Order: sequence, then structure tokens, then C-alpha cells
Amino acid sequence: MRKGTAKTQIDAIKTLTSVRKTQIRKTTGKFNLRTVPIPIHRLSTMHQMTSFSLSFGCFEMVGSEKENGSSPAPPSQKAEVKKKYGVMNPISYAGPTEADLHRNSLLEKLLMESGIYESMEETARREEVLRRLDQIIKDWVKQLTRQKGYTEKMVEEANGIVRTFGSYRLGHDFFVILHNILLEMEEVSDLQPVNDAHVPVMKFKFQGISIDLLYASVSLLIVPEDLDISQNSVLYNTDEKTVRSLNGCRVADQILKLVPNNFCTTLRCLKFWAKRRGVYSNVTGFLGGVNWALLVAQVCQLYPNAIPSMLVSRFFRVYTNWRWPNPVMLCPIEEDDLGFNVWDPRKWSRDRTHLMPIITPAYPCMNSSYNVSASTLRVMVEQFLFGNKVCEEIELNKANWSCLFEPSLFFESYKNYLQVDIVAADADDLLAWRGWVESRLRLLTLKIERDTDGMLQCHPFPNEYIDTSKPCAHCAFFMGLQRQPGVKVQEGQQFDIRATVDEFKQGVNSYNLWRPGMDIFVSHVRRRQLPSYIFPEGYKRQRQLRHTTATPEGSSSPSSEKRFKRKHDASSGHGKPKKTSFGSPECVGIGGSSIPVNSGIEDLACESSITQKVVLESEDGANPESMQPSAIRLSLESTA
Repeated sequence: MRKGTAKTQIDAIKTLTSVRKTQIRKTTGKFNLRTVPIPIHRLSTMHQMTSFSLSFGCFEMVGSEKENGSSPAPPSQKAEVKKKYGVMNPISYAGPTEADLHRNSLLEKLLMESGIYESMEETARREEVLRRLDQIIKDWVKQLTRQKGYTEKMVEEANGIVRTFGSYRLGHDFFVILHNILLEMEEVSDLQPVNDAHVPVMKFKFQGISIDLLYASVSLLIVPEDLDISQNSVLYNTDEKTVRSLNGCRVADQILKLVPNNFCTTLRCLKFWAKRRGVYSNVTGFLGGVNWALLVAQVCQLYPNAIPSMLVSRFFRVYTNWRWPNPVMLCPIEEDDLGFNVWDPRKWSRDRTHLMPIITPAYPCMNSSYNVSASTLRVMVEQFLFGNKVCEEIELNKANWSCLFEPSLFFESYKNYLQVDIVAADADDLLAWRGWVESRLRLLTLKIERDTDGMLQCHPFPNEYIDTSKPCAHCAFFMGLQRQPGVKVQEGQQFDIRATVDEFKQGVNSYNLWRPGMDIFVSHVRRRQLPSYIFPEGYKRQRQLRHTTATPEGSSSPSSEKRFKRKHDASSGHGKPKKTSFGSPECVGIGGSSIPVNSGIEDLACESSITQKVVLESEDGANPESMQPSAIRLSLESTA
């Protein structure tokens, strides 16, 4: 692409985001939500789009593609219709060039080889699971109706549909009775109810297929099979948790109306990229399926005639230059007389604290990315920069698509980490305990930001790791730690997060379903002390030598990410970190500062507490044993 064209588009993006607040003022209160009936087979049709799981109400099940997973044919240049799909005017109506079509075919080939499209057999199996689950829900609702003393006529008419809600006030029944029904079924495994989540959900696998089953209670005596949940009237006399549960399906329907072609392939590609780069996880403070769908949908609105290869490139260009916290919105924010709060930073102080607002298009419009913190936003912006750089090289034929999907080098990016070990008496207890702890991890990130005034950055990694050599059920999560680049620190300044970690553990240990054997340990480890079980094949990747090796043209080595990061830091004025200055014998040093951490162990045992001493690694990689004064040793004592 010509540099002039790219610069023009970047300027357009910045202009659009700079007037976003004005657009909110102009559009708030407009009633422009169109509704159409949603037949029950819509869910089954959506499900063919699902790559990995049946997450009912999520955005893995929207859009339509050819059966082989390829995107629709690009629109003809002559047939272009200059239609405005969203709040903002499109940046470009340009269609694909021959070079774009060639890059698109290479991208789709890579996606097919990566296995993100399921086979016809897998699709058929998912449809069978959906049919079975639909019948289970219907039987459950009739059973409850009979137990509550209703007449046989009402039992016969009672109904539930697999859009995750029933007809009576069945909150207890959903998480207890239905849970027990599923628990006794051989086809069901890994059953995990999360009834105190922001959106209540029951997670399980049905014949090996992952399912997130949401719960909603609507004010209807009988639920018809063709219930149109896109109508705002379905929200009458419901609570906020029900609204959030229904919001997934309502938003999915709205997206289908608000985006042009090529949305689904582009979404698949970006979700695959986000998982490879370690930024796909709503629960840990990054973005989940809903968020990525809304980001992709807006790019499709801005480039309505683009094909997936173009949209992927434009995606990174748009969000590299996006001025957060300007919100991403697909349509005007809608008001209604039902009385639910809609996202409005002018009215609600909490909305003004959101760092990366991505607004859902269905009433009541809400921020789907409220979990994002300053630290996770920083990580995502860095990843957008990385993606944009790689796409620029792809357009110049200096790289190929595989470079974009290189896995994140998380365990080579930091000198210091927090290791969160989770243990339980058995696998079943660990499943429930791990889900609870994982849902709290983002709070640890927020508490560290709060207690260090944002000067200590925390990068939670969404992947879990299991040490099979432990005598008890175990898994671990890791967080990278670094001092905020460019911030001057005083000699001997400390980041004391011992109280922060203790506060986090106290909150986690308040788990209502706690059982003996459930425990959590938080420890500080340097990069050299990372356990071998987190690395592929059980061994640590060798560090890159200082000299470079020649690579074929158009390819990229794993060190390319490091070179990009160093270049980005240099251009930002961050420069190379100074050597660590160790102060207190109770502290760990990070970039000229130190962090006292208590509560953690490195070698877990299920039977007793262990005290372990850890030597900190300095920021510049120097051997701490040779530094003056002598190396600081941090006492990490278990409080189990």
C-alpha cells in the first residue's frame, strides 16, 4: 500500500476518535434499534461457526460462511454501494487489488492448516450435542413445573429453549437441580457452576465439546419456541443478571445487522491471533469473544468492501492509532423506558473510569470490556503495535502471515514474575477452585497498580500450567512484573506488595464452596528460576546468541518480537533499564526499585507449609552474586 494512502487513513482514524465524545452527545437517546424474529434454528446455524466450543450467547456463533470455511467472494468494484453501517462514516470504500486477493488466499490457507475450522463430522457432533442439551432443558423445566404443583396441562405446556433461560424463577434450581442432573450423565464432564459471576454460567463438556450455559429468568408463564429475544419487551420485570445473560444473544443478532461481508473470517483470524499472543481472556483483564467481535465489526464498518486480508491489516492500523478511552460503538446508544442504566460517562462516575470501553449495540448498551486495567491495556496496545508492524512488512512482501501468529515470548519478556500456585485435594475440587481463583486474578493486578501508584506494571498471562509431578491436584498462573518505563525512581525506593498479596489471598480464601485441601500460594520468581514444566517438552528454550543468523527472505525468527520491542522502547524514550540498586534485605529489586513479597513457595507440598528463600535477578540480567552489595535474599514463607 502507498505510504500516502496509509497516512491518510491514520489521520482519518485519529480524527474519528477525537470527535467521538461529540458523537455520543448527538446520538444518545436515539431509538433506532431494529428487531426481527429469531427462530430457534438460528442457534444451530450459528453453531457451525464455532471453532472450539459451544459458548451459548457468545460471538463464536455469528455470521455465515461457506462450508469449507472460506470467506465470501470479494465484492465487485462496480457493484460497490456506499452504505453507512455504523456511527462513523467509512474510512474507505476501496475493494481488493490483485495483491490483496493473493494475500487473502495465503491467509485462508494458513487458517485452514492451523485447524481453526472444524470438519463436517465435528459440526454434526456439535449439532447432536445441541439437540441433546435442548431436550435435557425441556425435560428439566417440565420436571420443575410438576414439582411446584402445577397442573398436568401446564406441565405439558411448560418449555425451555436452548438460549439459556427458562420460564420460572429457577436460579436455585438451575445451579442445584440442573447441575445434579448433568452431574449424573456420563456424557458430561468438567462440570463447573459459577453462580456468583458477573454473568452466571455453568461450564462443562458434553461429549468432549466445551459448553458455557448461561441462565436467565424472564417474566413469561410459557416460553414459546420462536421467542424473539431481540425485542426490548423480553427484558420487562427482569433483574440485571438476566439482562447480562440475554445480552449475548441480543448483541449477536445486532452485529449481524450492522456489519457487511467478511466479518466471520476476519473474526476467526483475530481470535486466533489473540490466543497466540496471550491477550484472549476477559477474566484476566484482556478481551474475550464478545470484545474481539465488536472490535472486528467496527473495522468492517470502516472498510465495508474489504476482504479478510485487508481487514486484518486495517484492524491493527485502526487500533494502533485509536485514542483510548474513546469508546468503540457500532450504533448510537439507545435509551428505553424500562429503566436499565446504559453506558454514559457523563452521568455515571464508574463509566468514567473505564480505560478501553467497547460498547454493546443492544439495549441496554454497556461496556463489555470493564475488566481491562492499565497494565493489560498497555500489553494490548503493544500487541497492536506488533501486529501493525508485521502487517506492514507483509504488504511490502518482507514477511509472511505466519510471522503474525508467532506465539508470545512471555517468559522471555520479563526478569521477574509472580507465580500463583493453586492446589486442591483432587481434580474435581481443583476445577472449581481454579475457576474461582482465576476469576480473582485481575483483582491482584488492580491491587498492585493501586498500591504502587501505577509505577509497578503487572502482566497477567492467561495460560495455566500444570506440574504433574506434584502429589496433589495443581495448576499455576504467572504474571510478569516490571517498573513502569520512563518513570524516575529514588535510590532505595521500594514497592512493598506483601500487604497487597495478603489482601488478595484473604479475598480468595473467602470462597463459599471452600473445601479442605484448597490452597493458594503466591511467590516471586526470577526468570532463571521458572519451573521447567511451563516450557514445551519440559525444557527451557535456549537464549538467543548475540550474533544474528541469516533467515530466508519473508520469514521471521522469534527474536523479531524482541527487536521490535527494543525499537519501540527506544522511540518512546524509555531506553535500557538501569542496573538494579538493592536496598533492604527484605526486598526484591525491579528496575532500580525493590518489591518485598511475602506469602509463597516454590516447591509445593500438600501436607505442610514450606519456607523457601529466593535470589532475585536484576533487570539487566547481571549475575546478582557478583553485585555489590551482596545479593538480596527474599524470604517467601507459606501462610497455609
